[in-house]
Amino acid sequence: MKNNPNILFKWICISIFFISSIDLTYSTNHKQERVSICDFGLIANSKENATLWLIEALDSLRKLKNPTLVFPKGRYDFYPEGTLKINYFESNTTDTNPKTCPILIKNIINLIIDGSGSEFVFHGKMQPFTIDSSKNITIKNLSIDWDIPFGTEAQVVGISTNYFDLQIDTIQHPYKIENEKLFFLCEGSVNLWGYVKWNDPMEFDKNTLQVVPGTGDKVCIGDNWENYKASEISNGVVRITGNFSRHPAIGNIMVLRHGVRDHAGMFILNSKNVSIQNINMYSNCGISFLAQYSENLTFKNVNCVPNPKKRKVMSGHDDGIHISNCKGDIIADSCSFIGLMDDSFNIHGTSVKIVNKINERKLLCKFMHEQSIGLDWARHGDIIGFIDHSTMETITKGIVKSFEALTSELFEITIEEPFPKNIELNDALENLTWMPNVTIKNSYFGNHRARGILVSTSGKVIIENNIFESSGSAIVIPGDANHWFESGSVKDVTIVDNIFKETCLTSQYQFCEAIISIYPEIPEVNAVSLPFHSNISISNNTFELFDFPILYAKSVQNLNFENNVLKRSYAYKPYHDRKYSLSFEACKNVRINGNMLDKNLLGKNILSEKIDKKDILIQKTQGFNEVIFE
Repeated sequence: MKNNPNILFKWICISIFFISSIDLTYSTNHKQERVSICDFGLIANSKENATLWLIEALDSLRKLKNPTLVFPKGRYDFYPEGTLKINYFESNTTDTNPKTCPILIKNIINLIIDGSGSEFVFHGKMQPFTIDSSKNITIKNLSIDWDIPFGTEAQVVGISTNYFDLQIDTIQHPYKIENEKLFFLCEGSVNLWGYVKWNDPMEFDKNTLQVVPGTGDKVCIGDNWENYKASEISNGVVRITGNFSRHPAIGNIMVLRHGVRDHAGMFILNSKNVSIQNINMYSNCGISFLAQYSENLTFKNVNCVPNPKKRKVMSGHDDGIHISNCKGDIIADSCSFIGLMDDSFNIHGTSVKIVNKINERKLLCKFMHEQSIGLDWARHGDIIGFIDHSTMETITKGIVKSFEALTSELFEITIEEPFPKNIELNDALENLTWMPNVTIKNSYFGNHRARGILVSTSGKVIIENNIFESSGSAIVIPGDANHWFESGSVKDVTIVDNIFKETCLTSQYQFCEAIISIYPEIPEVNAVSLPFHSNISISNNTFELFDFPILYAKSVQNLNFENNVLKRSYAYKPYHDRKYSLSFEACKNVRINGNMLDKNLLGKNILSEKIDKKDILIQKTQGFNEVIFE
């Protein structure tokens, strides 16, 4: 029987504002001074622009030592008029500036915002919360949504050989058809925001509310779908005509994203000790929670999920929680992720390319990915690593003396001691100081586009007691200095006591070689070089498997796969190109012990490439039938 995530989702929606047994508010030595937003004249459910009152309230609270700003339970609306406009370079975000920032917490120490279970509703392109250069901040007990979200749910009501018909809620998703193309209206006004095209269509099953197996990126309706023609059959029913290689099924739900990711739902920059509690992030126009160059962040009962009153399958425009270039401890506990249009959780640094050696201590470097530019990449005293871009080996390390931005893409960096002469142009730098410890536990990674967790950090990582139902790989451990330039070789990862449900890896996305895919992008992989990743333990987990690949690992030293339960599922047809249960490439000291295999498990085989036989130890009594060395 297929698992229905609606049960978990219903529990989440009922309990989110009532379960708060652990209060993770960062404490101080002063008594909290509670102030109501009503004291400034803002009334719940008034539909007035709350932005203006928030600016006044936050400015006034600076005079207090330890304030809690309370919103009596209700609805609060935020409009762009009168909102602060600020330039921010945000990681993995389209460079569109200025950002519209209705709730700006900047240069504030010790503040709690308590929504009391309120609905915060935003209108037009904006970044609901921005926490900048602040310390000891808690945001809790509220939801974030838009009346008109940046994506459309549309039910398939008709199909033929060359078209499909979509029924669209014109209140939530106002649209127009121009030159036989379908456009959607961003809230505000046509002159201010304009109509935007849709992109990246995804199909969700009407019964399970999960991504239809075997679809994923570019498969939903095939390649070259952009050549479609649109026509209105009746009010709210649009016919999409084209030469599609695949058609969605009647009754299923199509999700059409609008525009680009240019504002986060919550942006945390240069801040320390930030706690986010009991938050429902129903919608946004970018990454749900984005943090960069910040320290000690806690996410407790944070849920990126569809609003059950408005939508069935669609929540955030892109990633759920995205941690870029942070340090200290990142903790996510009792969180949930459903209906996102990108990965649930992503942790990484940013590597940069060396484009000129100015002298023996100074380098000219460049941000290489267009969605990660303008970052304040290094500070005096930071430790950086020099990476050979071909082998991904760390050649040496250095201490930063100075950092100077020249443009949004270029900067000069000076280190204390001369760097080795074998450092070459096109090699990369990574900042080793901004690599956090990460704990992700007791959380639900439901079905949505792409992967569950991506982790690239040299800090200690614990992924424990979670449930995964991602449509792509549940966990990806990448590492790159050639394409995405998301840096971070892992040094200590524990994946323990998790359940990987049968929906994992039902669709294919980048780096999805197995349910757990350890996939650094290394142009020249060999058995001689020191492996890129190290010390990964995968133990006491349960896998429900309809297909072959369970674990894929490239360039890892000290990898344990132990005491896991591997169950056979018949929920879906096998499709994956990789026909091995476990695959290892250029790894050292691999141990496979104590695993319990279903007798009907597919494959029950192990592929070992570019590995000395002495570097892989396999307990014979587990039930693996074949080990292939290449």
